[in-house]
Amino acid sequence: MSGSGHERGKAVLTTLPGLLLASAVAVSAYGLRHLPGLATFSPLILAIVIGIAFHNLIGTPAVAKAGVVFSMRRLLRIAIILLGLQLTISQVIEVGGRGIGIIAATLIATFAFTVWMGRLLGVERKLAQLIAAGTSICGASAVIATNTVTNASDEDVAYAVACVTVFGSVAMFTYPLLPGLLHLDPHAFGLWSGASIHEIAQVVAAAFQDGQKSGEFGTIAKLSRVMLLAPVVITLGLMARGTSKSEQSSARPPMPWFVLGFVALVGVNSLITIPAEAKMWIVAVTTFLLTIALAAMGLETDIRKLLAKGVRPALLGALAFLFIASFSLGLIKLIG
Repeated sequence: MSGSGHERGKAVLTTLPGLLLASAVAVSAYGLRHLPGLATFSPLILAIVIGIAFHNLIGTPAVAKAGVVFSMRRLLRIAIILLGLQLTISQVIEVGGRGIGIIAATLIATFAFTVWMGRLLGVERKLAQLIAAGTSICGASAVIATNTVTNASDEDVAYAVACVTVFGSVAMFTYPLLPGLLHLDPHAFGLWSGASIHEIAQVVAAAFQDGQKSGEFGTIAKLSRVMLLAPVVITLGLMARGTSKSEQSSARPPMPWFVLGFVALVGVNSLITIPAEAKMWIVAVTTFLLTIALAAMGLETDIRKLLAKGVRPALLGALAFLFIASFSLGLIKLIG
């Protein structure tokens, strides 16, 4: 008993330096958001940028390795499970059958298009899958969740996060200019924003520019899209297992059981009314844990390897963005 306690204590001490470093980067990201022009960026994005800068300019100490890996793996899974407490089944119902159909069809078509186009452009399969997940589901959170089953390199993850950040930001600034030009009422514009813009924060920023009704519906539509993260990650996990068996590999890609925890908490949140103050704390803790995970990802990213990937993945991100924007708009005009 004392032996196991000693081992646990040793593990905690080994993990602590990297965990503290990733947490410090995350706190810095929150601080940077108070500077002019940076408030529109989520702390997740700023954290990975600071982490990359620290790793490449100063260097991540070897003593921090264990804690950084812990932050990228364990804390990420906890955060994704907690993300379930921000969603309810009633929100999905509010979007309606046609709305959910548009969101689901857009997600599937965008993911398939991006992976296919990645093959044509010669982008590595794992990186193409990460860009596909980030574009079609929910930005950086989807990229790092999908990587639990694709097992891509940290540079691939950083590149995919950069892609969805850049093109999601383009959408955030351009969408509010388009409702009148495209003849979209608040409901249609909210649905378009929620179905096609990358990050939740970017959807909120864009949709509320067209008024309260548009903003609220855009947020609900986006959260409904986030709920589809679970089946996508589980499907990719099963596909990865099938591939490893067909190749007779001894490595078995992990089954993302934490996604089932996410689904379970969606159920809990649908059945039990969580007080507003508690919900506010849950959202804050979830975002902070995700920010630490992204900070850790940055602390593991070598920018030279990132640059070596060239412009083709960036072109893939641009084409995926154009596809999701036009495909979802076409469906809304047709059946929305």
